[in-house]
Amino acid sequence: MVAQKLSAKHYQVVIVGAGSSGVAAAIAAAKSGADVLLIESGPMPGGELLSGLPVDGCLNAQGEWIVGGVAKELFEGCEALDGYVGPVFDWRLNWGVCLDPEAIKLSVVENLARYRVTTLLYSFVEDVVVRGGQLQGVVVVNKNGRTLITADAFVDCSGDADVAVLAGAEFRKGSPTGNLQPLSLVFRMSNVDFTELLEFVRDHPEELILAESPVIHKSPAECALEVYKAGQPFVVLSAKGRLLGSAIETGEMFPTTAVYMWPTSLSRRELGLNTTRLAGLDGSNPEHLSKALSTLTEQVRTCLSFLRQCVPGFEDAHLSGSAPRVGIRETRRIVGDYELATEDVREGRKSKVGIAKGSHHIDLHGSGTDQTRIPVEEGRSYDIPYGCLVPKGLKNVLVAGRCISSSREANGSSRVMGPCMATGEAAGTAAAMFADRGWTDVREVPVPALREKLKSHGAIVDGTQ
Repeated sequence: MVAQKLSAKHYQVVIVGAGSSGVAAAIAAAKSGADVLLIESGPMPGGELLSGLPVDGCLNAQGEWIVGGVAKELFEGCEALDGYVGPVFDWRLNWGVCLDPEAIKLSVVENLARYRVTTLLYSFVEDVVVRGGQLQGVVVVNKNGRTLITADAFVDCSGDADVAVLAGAEFRKGSPTGNLQPLSLVFRMSNVDFTELLEFVRDHPEELILAESPVIHKSPAECALEVYKAGQPFVVLSAKGRLLGSAIETGEMFPTTAVYMWPTSLSRRELGLNTTRLAGLDGSNPEHLSKALSTLTEQVRTCLSFLRQCVPGFEDAHLSGSAPRVGIRETRRIVGDYELATEDVREGRKSKVGIAKGSHHIDLHGSGTDQTRIPVEEGRSYDIPYGCLVPKGLKNVLVAGRCISSSREANGSSRVMGPCMATGEAAGTAAAMFADRGWTDVREVPVPALREKLKSHGAIVDGTQ
């Protein structure tokens, strides 16, 4: 009854959450002709794309592109701003598409505007109106008050499955015992001497994580030489090495599995770094996120000091940026019509109803130095079936990104930004088709037609290892 008294607005497709999956979903739906609203709780669309992280999972370990479409358009926008480093192989497990986060920030905004996506920032979904499995509207709150926004189709790209869960969808969270992967804060350092760092890599392979991919038939020393010759320091300093391991033992560094580093800007001689971690907290709990921030910034300071004092190439480097928010690896996963299985990922399985692909290794971080990494067999890719996007019990809601239906282990692969953008593009396209045809259940969307539509827009749904 309260919702009926609110002012109301209607769109064909409403997408909640403007992270990598939400941006892709919004652009894809708009490209397909839908009137689209993209709702975001923060001040800027882009989510983890703005953190400085490499976009993992766009290429398989064999070096094949498995994500195209909207992702490629966003990358082209970065390239026009000299902010595209491109795909770089770490000679460990994966390729990462390295970007300047300042460039992708502009590219995201410009592409949303180019496709005439209506964005609503600084706004939260606080309630929903559901009848008979149909999500009729979401109640959005911001400084203008409360508004009921109705739509033909909704796509939940919140990361935490907020809308689907409010609408009654079943979900799973973390491990069977409730464990969740740790929170992190990505940061960047500029004025790094790439040459000196790469020489260290070449001469000290024992300090790094190398040669874990099944397609690499080289020794760690040979891999270190390949990194050096490539000229791009996309490398991982291991806690099992003497340098980082000793620093953890003496308290000069906090317990962490590794220091991941990759190029974000060649002109600024800048590297992104992912090493901070705080376990035992729930990323869907605002109190936990708020509590985590000061500990994570303290860890950033600790790592800055360690790198300057102990790692060649960082002596004159300085902090140049940090992610605009705490990074969340794992919260809720919806229970969908199909659950992406651990074996689907490990074996690189293909599917006739696949609407996106993934290739990232199964990556489960724990507390301290604990981490599980399991590669996809033979460095292949796997298909993500349409049913992974369809929450059981709901008729006009799709999900995309980190909260798709998957086992915990499979989610440890599909949660990275490459497949998040691919599932977002598929969900946005399907939502637009659903709205255009006037169907009553997203299960009526013919997957062969959806696959053809995706391919016509440059997405990759078949033809790869």
